[in-house]
Amino acid sequence: MVLTVADRLWQHVGMRTAQRKKLGQFIVADPRICRGRPTFKGTRVTVADVLADVERGLSWDFICYRWGDGKITKEGVAEAVQLARRAWLNRAGHLAEDVAAAA
Repeated sequence: MVLTVADRLWQHVGMRTAQRKKLGQFIVADPRICRGRPTFKGTRVTVADVLADVERGLSWDFICYRWGDGKITKEGVAEAVQLARRAWLNRAGHLAEDVAAAA
């Protein structure tokens, strides 16, 4: 079973309760918004959509413009990348145990 970054973030958030979870300064997961998928505060823009743009190699300036003309900042994009890294890798930079077990 292959897990996407969005799936990993979803598991990380633990959406078993119906409460908004603050994942960082710019990112939240609220079961009432986008079915609980991590989004940027004050928007319905999902972290998964922004990470897909990063994966495509789009500039962060363009990504910020594309998604709400500045409602998402470069700092917010950086936070999304950092959360994705933490979802996949342990502190030493190795594949996290729970990810390796699921593979």
